Amino acid sequence: MNTSEILRDARAVLDDTIQLRRRIHRQPEVGLSVPRTQAAVLEALAGLGLDVGTGQRTTSVIARLTGARPGPTILLRADMDALPMQEETGLPFASEVKGAMHACGHDAHTAMLVGAARLLAGRRDALAGSVLFMFQPGEEGYHGARVMLEEGLLDRGAPPTAAFALHVTHRLTAGAISARPGPAMASGDTIQIAVRGRGGHASAPHDCLDPIPIACEIVQAFQTLVTRRVHVFDPAVVTIAKIEAGTTRNVIPDTANLLGTIRTVSEATRERVLEGVRRVAEGVASAHGAEVGVEVTRGYPVTVNDVGFAGFALDTARELIGPDAVHTAGYPTMASEDFSYVLQRVPGAIVNLSTRPADGAAFPNHSPRMLVNESALATGIAMHVAVALRFFAQGRGGG
Repeated sequence: MNTSEILRDARAVLDDTIQLRRRIHRQPEVGLSVPRTQAAVLEALAGLGLDVGTGQRTTSVIARLTGARPGPTILLRADMDALPMQEETGLPFASEVKGAMHACGHDAHTAMLVGAARLLAGRRDALAGSVLFMFQPGEEGYHGARVMLEEGLLDRGAPPTAAFALHVTHRLTAGAISARPGPAMASGDTIQIAVRGRGGHASAPHDCLDPIPIACEIVQAFQTLVTRRVHVFDPAVVTIAKIEAGTTRNVIPDTANLLGTIRTVSEATRERVLEGVRRVAEGVASAHGAEVGVEVTRGYPVTVNDVGFAGFALDTARELIGPDAVHTAGYPTMASEDFSYVLQRVPGAIVNLSTRPADGAAFPNHSPRMLVNESALATGIAMHVAVALRFFAQGRGGG
């Protein structure tokens, strides 16, 4: 693998990649329907000689590049959707859509994968295998990857034996790569709790059944559940982020509502905690004579990087950009990611590419002031290409 040639070619398409990224950034779309973004991707892929298809239940794009010689298939993925939030960056190409912003780097992910498709298509005659490009809407809570799997993502031609994705981060020097073998990102579930008491005058709580202190006690009991029933090296996070009750100062309400999230890094702990929060909420409410309704909405599963393929991706990065710019993460992040659905079916890995700005504050993903250092996108393009080429060179039939 000629890494200097790959980096040179990635830099050669960087300007086009930046322009595509900015085009997508100006017109962010939320959820499973991203028709403008889909059109931009289809336009950018036209003429590359790919077998291109689109989704039915979502505006996804699937494209297959078949090499000159037979061999295994690798899946490369980018997500395309934005977040429902107002941009505050002041960029000249800032969002033109009120209440929507690419604040998680999906615009960069999409543009980098298009750039990689261009470079890999130009190397078709040297490829011993196929590349399946997955452009996915609905990553931000809409289960877009699951929808694409249900629509037959892995059934279009030879199924992939490895899967790879990049995600931008602000935590390292721009252009650096990091990954964690094994559990890399948390599951993300939603919990809604309704505590039902009996309202009345605030001056006479003894005549009522006040749901507010009961709700507060439930929140505190969740923290005891986490610290006393969950293994410290197989952690969980239970956060109640919204409490809603009452209308004014002198009325005890009938109900109090809680909304929160549950994060774990193993499926076993996930099941124990989901059962535990229900048990604790029902037990606390019962102790006070109140009724409670607990509703759990399952989100994304734990994102588990295949140990072998994660090591392969990190080795590829070291060969591409040097060992000093490559980091093995020591612990998972508690954010969740629906590439987890793909990794349940195909061994692979998601790695982080740092796009930290060279100057000024580095705002995290999901901030209205989040910025991308566009010079780092060349590394992302090259990383997609290098992983695919090294995968074929080693004739990897599995992760």
